[in-house]
Amino acid sequence: MSHYRKRPLNKIFSFFISVLFVIFCLSLASADPDKYGGELVVSTTSDPKSFNDIIAKETSTTEITSLMFEGLTKTNAFTLKVEPLLAESWEVTKDGLTWIFHLRQDVQWFDGEPFTAEDVIFTFNELIYNDGIPSSSKDIFTIEGQPFKVEKIDPYTVQFTLPVKFAPFLRGMSQAILPKHKLKKAVDERKFNFTWGIDTPVSEIVGTGPFKLAKYSPGQRIVLERNPRYWKKSEDGESLPYLNKIIFVIVQSADVELLKFMEGSVDNYTLRGMDYPLLKPLEKEKDFTIYDMGPAMGSNFLCFNLNPGTNPNTKKPFVAPNKLAWFSNVEFRRAVAHAIDKKQIIEIVKYGLGYPQDSPMSPASGFFYYPDVLKYEYDLEKARAILEKIGFKDRNNDGIIEDEKGNKLEFNLFTNADNTERMDIAALIRHDLEKLGMRINFQPVEFNTLVSKLTSTYEWDAIVMGLTGGVEPHFGKNVWHSSGQLHLWHPKQETPATEWEKRIDDLFNKGVQELNEDKRKVYYDEFQMISSKELPVIYTVLSAKLSAVRNKFGNLKPSNYEGVFHNLEEIYINK
Repeated sequence: MSHYRKRPLNKIFSFFISVLFVIFCLSLASADPDKYGGELVVSTTSDPKSFNDIIAKETSTTEITSLMFEGLTKTNAFTLKVEPLLAESWEVTKDGLTWIFHLRQDVQWFDGEPFTAEDVIFTFNELIYNDGIPSSSKDIFTIEGQPFKVEKIDPYTVQFTLPVKFAPFLRGMSQAILPKHKLKKAVDERKFNFTWGIDTPVSEIVGTGPFKLAKYSPGQRIVLERNPRYWKKSEDGESLPYLNKIIFVIVQSADVELLKFMEGSVDNYTLRGMDYPLLKPLEKEKDFTIYDMGPAMGSNFLCFNLNPGTNPNTKKPFVAPNKLAWFSNVEFRRAVAHAIDKKQIIEIVKYGLGYPQDSPMSPASGFFYYPDVLKYEYDLEKARAILEKIGFKDRNNDGIIEDEKGNKLEFNLFTNADNTERMDIAALIRHDLEKLGMRINFQPVEFNTLVSKLTSTYEWDAIVMGLTGGVEPHFGKNVWHSSGQLHLWHPKQETPATEWEKRIDDLFNKGVQELNEDKRKVYYDEFQMISSKELPVIYTVLSAKLSAVRNKFGNLKPSNYEGVFHNLEEIYINK
């Protein structure tokens, strides 16, 4: 029951309340209410495998988790310089081995718990450096087998002590930080690898990012909602983010994505080359803009399975011995490289909007890109001559070439069925390889099934696949180091299987410790040259980075480095 207050409030307290009220009113007045609200609807062709950023190895997961988790630093999308994020500032000793980070003290996890040094220590010491957790980050943050020493100085100060100099250290501190208070128990009970799966209640998945998971309907949609506790403010002091929701509509293929964009049910579409002549004339009528951001950083390549291991369950080799012998012969891989018509792929698949790729790094990577690697011109006669030289002939005139033991040159070729461009690239490669007398069994599969073949079962012959790229070569260590989690042709080697893989290991170890950029480039140039000589992956073409976006968003700042929505927390809907 309420009663009127008989006695007046203390005058000082009354004054204090009045001041707070004025400040509150001024903050409301300074904010632009028209910027808040609304949703961005995008599409994706795969369900996430989990919501666990530490063990994620596929973009179907990380495109979601990147909006929920943050690191100590970030890379500016335009200058490519490292900037503070969860860390407010840092300092480093003259020898470059000791780094001290001062954390922001105004950051909360989604559940209201404070973000502190304990979370940083936990993420590195108990997750990344945990031998029982298959984290690709361990490959990146281990130098010559030695981890970083990560210690707490006080609740908001963390010290990293490096075993040797680590040139991309600051850029690497974009590593997502996860909450100790939510995950410590799972680690102690050795259940972390199965934690934050796709069946986890959304309230259990806790980050610090601008958006949090609100709903996941398998095969249908993923809904992220605004994090009301997000710490970041706009330049005008407005609370971010502006949008209420980000909705990922899960569709079967890029063709369906295109239809969804055309009908207006999604706001963004990443163009394939084949889409450009269809969409470009419709920009004004359909009220959208196509942004061309130059060569993509990612890649499309053909890779053969060189894994000599045996399935512990079936006791059968991952790769049939005769196939392993073919694939392991670099001359075989060179013959295949000469059978890939990159010009035709660009013209037919990319509609002229593409670039031939010969190196592990894209021209978009900038400084560390090395253009003078070996290049394999399209030449079926040269490819046929190489195959004949190493013993492949059609011995029984059935149209299929055999090796010297009479084994037909036949293998399975996989790619992900939801990616129509990769399907088309694989089909063109298959067509030319069959001209040489090979028999190719083309088997498109669902994307996450494909990832499982690469990272778990290892039962595949050849694959057309892609990887994300970047400006820092060392962040590809999980792919290129012989012990790497994503060293896909022969992963997790205890010792390098070949001399060239050993040399790449050495180059990565040296390159990461060299602080002089010009000297670092020498190491990474050699790495790219070795890749072009040994061809563990045979590159095809780079896409032009094209994105169509509806003309309803404010503060859109497209970047080649991170695309059209890299500043998603700052984007709003024009009203």
